Amino acid sequence: MALDPISGLVAVSLGLGLSAASGFRVFLPPMLLSGAINFGLMDPSGHLAMLDGWGAFSLLLIAVVLEIGSYLIPWVDNLLDVVASPAAVVAGIALMGTVLGSETNFDPIVQWSIAAVGGGGAAGTVQAGTVATRAVSTGTTGGLANPIVSIGEAFMAILITVLAILAPLLCLVLVVVGIAYALRAISRQRNKSQTLVST
Repeated sequence: MALDPISGLVAVSLGLGLSAASGFRVFLPPMLLSGAINFGLMDPSGHLAMLDGWGAFSLLLIAVVLEIGSYLIPWVDNLLDVVASPAAVVAGIALMGTVLGSETNFDPIVQWSIAAVGGGGAAGTVQAGTVATRAVSTGTTGGLANPIVSIGEAFMAILITVLAILAPLLCLVLVVVGIAYALRAISRQRNKSQTLVST
């Protein structure tokens, strides 16, 4: 059965939204997705079934508490970025691939190609933007403002995930704006680093 274009766009928007949110916090999007499934807001079809049940939600909640708590400690947050950056890309690919596998009838090669480029790209870009923002915060405040930045990142992860679940097409607009901002922050940080090296 052919997938109508609107359903495909909604599925891609949902996947991109969850992937972008994982660029802010790796475990928050799957935890909120699990909550949505458990409350009946989403159908746990295909691979999404692994997020069904309060046991899965509880494990993800513990991971979220540990992740957010660690990011509230100055300097530790910078160390976490070394691990979080590749983890965010993997999470972005997994989330988008899982959603596409559950919501569409795409060929698996197409499904995971879209997931790798779209999901991995969105998560990686957002994560790189947070790293650049935190580097500026660390450089200007000695890391004292980093917990505020971390709270803002967690809020954005929640906002984007909720929007992705409830209003995927609106979330797509927010994700595009967010990626544009992240690319600007990355470019600004890169230019600043090159200026410091040249002087």
